[in-house]
Amino acid sequence: MKSALTEADLARIKEAVAKAERTTSGEIVPYIVRRSGRYEVAVWRTAAIAALAAFTVLTLLALLYRGWSAHWWQDARFQTLVIAAAGAAAGGLVALVPWCRRLIAGKERMMMQVHRRAMAAFVEKEVFATRDRSGILLFVSLTEHRIEVVGDAGINAHVNRGEWAQVVRVIRDGIKTQTLADGLVEGITLCGELLHQSGLEIRPDDTNELSDEVTFES
Repeated sequence: MKSALTEADLARIKEAVAKAERTTSGEIVPYIVRRSGRYEVAVWRTAAIAALAAFTVLTLLALLYRGWSAHWWQDARFQTLVIAAAGAAAGGLVALVPWCRRLIAGKERMMMQVHRRAMAAFVEKEVFATRDRSGILLFVSLTEHRIEVVGDAGINAHVNRGEWAQVVRVIRDGIKTQTLADGLVEGITLCGELLHQSGLEIRPDDTNELSDEVTFES
């Protein structure tokens, strides 16, 4: 996952965070994960459905066949192999292909999983540990194409949840078009502008309380 960003990209993102924080008291923490959940239920459910479909087809063939002689496809060992192969292939497809996993897992399940992972990252990175409770987590989950913006109490007092929509959109567009670094830089810039416009201006004695580095986790 980290290979999706070059050292130059990482430097650009870090600089975007630093630049955004020069005009606001907000502390921006970018956090990227390859995926927020394994979605085993979706994999096993798909495998079971595929195996059941193969069994149904074989059963119908047996019922509809009116010939006198037996054929190779009627052999129980072959049928067992087909059923197992169908389940394994379908389950493997969902497990290995991101768009298949998104389709089968479903929007609601992914939203819930990404939100939980974002809350865990918020605590893990101690985004709450700032003087004015002005930390803000930009959580990006690549497989799900979802972004969570989690602000601390000092942020939420000034910025409504719906106001992050533009920040989320540009980062998501970056994921979809394989320009993640550009999307993050633009999103972070917009985040800084929004915080400044919302009255979270930088204090004269402001210090950089949280790291500007991007956090990756697989």
